[in-house]
Amino acid sequence: MKKDFRSINDVTREEFLSLIEDAREMKEGIRSGKGHPKYLEGQTLAMIFQKPSLRTRVSFETGFYQLGGHALYLGPNDIKMGGRESVADIAHNLERFNNGIMARVFENKHIQELGDNASVPVINALCDEEHPCQILADLMTVQEHKGEFRNLKLTCIGDGNSVANSLALACGLLGMDCAIATPKGYQIPEKYSSQAKKYAEESGGTLLFTHDPIEAITDADAVYTDTWVSMGQEEEREKRIRDFEGYLVDNKLASHAKDDYVFLHCLPAYRGYEVADEVIDGHHSVVFDEAENRLHAQKAVMKRLMMK
Repeated sequence: MKKDFRSINDVTREEFLSLIEDAREMKEGIRSGKGHPKYLEGQTLAMIFQKPSLRTRVSFETGFYQLGGHALYLGPNDIKMGGRESVADIAHNLERFNNGIMARVFENKHIQELGDNASVPVINALCDEEHPCQILADLMTVQEHKGEFRNLKLTCIGDGNSVANSLALACGLLGMDCAIATPKGYQIPEKYSSQAKKYAEESGGTLLFTHDPIEAITDADAVYTDTWVSMGQEEEREKRIRDFEGYLVDNKLASHAKDDYVFLHCLPAYRGYEVADEVIDGHHSVVFDEAENRLHAQKAVMKRLMMK
């Protein structure tokens, strides 16, 4: 595994599967009450947040504590990324104080600058182009409920955002069948779709990019959606709601999936827009398993990158 976890591209298929295995072992340790070793005892993690967070902050901070270390929260007013101080200088300072850096930022370029300048591992906890920690937890959840990845179909309906980018890469890497339905003008960027297709060709998976939600969701084993209006896009809210008409995941649309499909959402969910209550609160929904798995998937990443 590379020094950092900035992108799904930083891991091989074998490394991705190994991270899930580590995460499941640590999850079992916590759930059984036995716990697990303090793999990162005495270490510190700097957590940079440009965006507000519930799951990311709590899962990383709790997870690092469970690993034996201490995580430090640095909010938007603590570090004005690229404003008061350059990203390179921030990286050089934090590497002298901490054993790792986690960043939840608006722009991918800031993740890349941190990683290029810091000697300690950098973990991408969300940017405008990728969300690799989320996808690791998502596919851990799919494996828990569905078993092996090959011959499974995962459908993502909605915006071609950072979640969709990372999902396409990961599904291609694992040999899954992946279908992504977006409105015209909201498809995932070509650099991600082309790389995902390369992975799929090597792994035996398939990728479908379409503007037809029914085509995408037909016979799906797992159905995924995300907010139509990500943080930083609030000014586009009304236009996006109009453009995404017909992309609501409700029982009518989900009826085209397999009878035992599982529903995923990275949360927070805006009910009545991208998903209906009947789906997210229904028996197909595994969104809180998915949220819980953020804790353990991220511990696996931190252990792998930072354990001495």
